[in-house]
Amino acid sequence: MISSTLTAFAICGVIAFPQHPRLLFNKQGLEELKNRITTCDWARACWESRRKRADELLDKKFELPQRGGNWFHWYACPKHGARLVTGKQVAPWQWEHICPVDNEVFRGEPSDTSRDYDGCAIASVHQDWSYAVRDLGVAYQVTGDQRYAVKARRILLGYASVYENYPLHTVRGEPKIGGGKVGAQSLDESVWLIPMCQGADLIWDTLSEEDRQVLAQKLFLPAVNQVILPHKLGIHNIQCWKNSAVGLVGLLLGDEELVKAAIDDPDRGYRVQMTKGVTADGQWWEGAWGYHFYTMSALWPLVEAARNCGIDLYGPEFRSMFDAPLKFAMPNLHLPAFSDSRECDLRASRGIYELGYARYREVAYLPLLHSGERTSDYAFWFGEPELPLASRGPLKSANYEASGYAILTRGEGEEATWLCLKYGPYGGGHGHPDKLSFVLYARGELLAVDPGTAYYGLPIQADWFRTSLAHNTLVIDENSQAAVDGKLIAFGSNDGADFVVADAGSIYDGVRFVRTVVMLNENLLVVADQVSANKPRIIDIAYHQRGKWLELPDGRPWLPPDKPGYKCLENAVVCEIDKQVALSTLLGERWAVRICIDPPAPAQLITALGRICDSQEKVPCAVIRVAGKESTVVWAIALDGKQPRIERLPQKRSSQSGLPPLAFRVTAADRSVWRIIAGSACPVRRW
Repeated sequence: MISSTLTAFAICGVIAFPQHPRLLFNKQGLEELKNRITTCDWARACWESRRKRADELLDKKFELPQRGGNWFHWYACPKHGARLVTGKQVAPWQWEHICPVDNEVFRGEPSDTSRDYDGCAIASVHQDWSYAVRDLGVAYQVTGDQRYAVKARRILLGYASVYENYPLHTVRGEPKIGGGKVGAQSLDESVWLIPMCQGADLIWDTLSEEDRQVLAQKLFLPAVNQVILPHKLGIHNIQCWKNSAVGLVGLLLGDEELVKAAIDDPDRGYRVQMTKGVTADGQWWEGAWGYHFYTMSALWPLVEAARNCGIDLYGPEFRSMFDAPLKFAMPNLHLPAFSDSRECDLRASRGIYELGYARYREVAYLPLLHSGERTSDYAFWFGEPELPLASRGPLKSANYEASGYAILTRGEGEEATWLCLKYGPYGGGHGHPDKLSFVLYARGELLAVDPGTAYYGLPIQADWFRTSLAHNTLVIDENSQAAVDGKLIAFGSNDGADFVVADAGSIYDGVRFVRTVVMLNENLLVVADQVSANKPRIIDIAYHQRGKWLELPDGRPWLPPDKPGYKCLENAVVCEIDKQVALSTLLGERWAVRICIDPPAPAQLITALGRICDSQEKVPCAVIRVAGKESTVVWAIALDGKQPRIERLPQKRSSQSGLPPLAFRVTAADRSVWRIIAGSACPVRRW
């Protein structure tokens, strides 16, 4: 059903589809785009670069790969974990694949999916042609030059001629539901299909009715019906991509059932993704910032296309997804590498905030938008011609219980001290066993780190990144924590010191772990850990701090056990300790951060090196090990390198908590004296 009206979901339940284009832009959106190009220097520069790209595409030979692509996560050096670089072509659809760390050259092996590097390169070729269709469509709409539409049509019909002959295949090469034809997953198929739909919509008026039927019956509907719809997921980032692909095909072809399935399916449609997938704090429920933005990238094509067709999906949940990263960002506008994510620079993701500001007019987005040049596709497609000036508000300690993050902060600007304790929901398949882990940022540097993630196809992902030992938290009997949610005990401020107290929950049978973190000032933080068990256990508390080890106590080489996490430690040394010890790491040439440890007696101190994300950086790791039924450890982190004085105080055991008592006095370098009672509702006060 084709109509020029923008009314949708009328009383009778029938969608009235406006004229094409109606996905990436409608008529008004195209007029605004052309006006930006005419009146704004930045938009004109964007257009010039994009027209140059479109002209290059006119001259580029269109060749279709003979097969679908392989999984993105296989394309990594098996030794270093670094993403491979595609080198020179050595045969049709075969290349050299180079490790950027040591320049080792790999060749693809199509019979082994984990080494089918050519398939990974082919996946990029498919995606590039998809983007080409969209970009050529934009160029056609801006200029009216038929050459761009002709080239886009050729690509579309080329895929229509071969699509159904591509075999269905998964990331392991199996012909199963969940796989793709062009890609190795229904996810990949959806990511590829969305720009194809947007581009086809932009040149739809140049196509014959026969062309439209071929594209519908040989490309778009088979992709939806044979690949995407049969793979059913619940509340998940992948389902969001699938919804957008299905919805865009429906909006392109005027298929009401597909549109309603994408938006209103009660188990997996857009509306239920928003109500169940977005926390009250605005974060996507999977708990990894990379997936938060990945999900936003999945959502907006459907939201914007629906808007162009008169369906308003720009509701409060989607808006809160723009708001959340700004609340959770470190002073340098980076987000921690929690769970299956790398550290995210908000400035690198600021493009989508052009769309957010255009639709919501939220002034809090403006400082981020002013943090760099306006060169993104989002700015070009949707950006306001002029952006008012605004500044980022002051940093404040805050607790976000729905997401399970407590943030303590002191200081101003990028030099402020900032700590985030992670205590809440596990995060499903992309969560990590890291309850009560934390990251610490100070003086423009990320200091205490979360390891982040590696490419999923590499053994190191399970051997290190998805282990509890790789995080700043508790490990029992050298095995990682269970996938559970923790809970908050207390959060607040007293006598000028900010604090958080949290319980890890049932991470191990018969074990309770409570962590108290106090930020006394911008140079001194104190972490107090209480652990109790129902029988003697090996109790390890790990801490990872960037830099180079300084002032290590004498010890003997330690051979880590052949277990996930431990077997990845390097240069491990162990020593017996029964009193306070001080360690330091040196960042750069001058900044030494002191770690003061007050252990229970007797205990062992293990020092070693770990790693973060897929970089080759080695990160100092300290583990306090106690064998027994309980442990209490105090960590003081002195950012100015000045060692505080820690004195344990007597305290009666509480029969109610079941935790070993832990009370102590801290004398800071500024001579302020503090009493801390770990695990209590108000754990800190001035002496």
